[in-house]
Amino acid sequence: MSASVVSSSPSWSAPPPLLLLGSDQVHVWSAALDQPDSLVRNLWHTLAPDEQGRAERFHFRRDREHFIIARGLLRQLICRYSGTEAQRLRFCYTSYGKPFLAEESNPSPISFNLSHSQGLALFAFTRQRELGVDVEYVRPEVVKERIAEHFFSRQEVRVLRALPAAMQAEAFFNCWTRKEAYVKAKGEGLSLPLDQFDVSLTPGDEAALLATRGDSREASRWSLQALHPAPNYIGALALEGHRRELKCWRWSE
Repeated sequence: MSASVVSSSPSWSAPPPLLLLGSDQVHVWSAALDQPDSLVRNLWHTLAPDEQGRAERFHFRRDREHFIIARGLLRQLICRYSGTEAQRLRFCYTSYGKPFLAEESNPSPISFNLSHSQGLALFAFTRQRELGVDVEYVRPEVVKERIAEHFFSRQEVRVLRALPAAMQAEAFFNCWTRKEAYVKAKGEGLSLPLDQFDVSLTPGDEAALLATRGDSREASRWSLQALHPAPNYIGALALEGHRRELKCWRWSE
């Protein structure tokens, strides 16, 4: 059974002055990770010691600063929704590494997820449901490699390779981001093999979780949404349940 989509072709705009996350809404933010040094310094001071430690382990400065911006903006955005000061937020992690807010930091339960690729980050928020988000920079040369054959389901590979060559790069990243968003929403990490479920991937088709092995009802429990936050980037949102209003915002300092 195919899951319904959250909405179609969301547009990206500046957020309103008063930001409210309704119980029937999903908000997705896009943000550039190349930011002024002054913002990097300011956000550094909002990070927890373990986050600062992770940042310091990056070998390259650009990677370190991108991590600081991503985690710092996550804290700033959660602060806007929850009213809790950014530096007072405490993150916990599942056994597979998925972050979530400690109960004392999350009085009105907010679920979130983030992803970044080639200098662009996506942050997704909703209330009381699981969600996952993924974004990738489109690199057409990847299609010529055997990544699809190694990770995708047989059905997905058949659909991908039957498409005209000019469509295969978009189809590949449609498939990859939708699968990654679903895996992140489930929070099961590599214990959920990518070839054990099928997603739609043909350009122009609605994003959908088409089938899951082991539990035929699982696909009906989730919604997928294609995201196009910037030229040459493809993203996807996976949401537990259906039919929440989707709003997409662009972050700016």
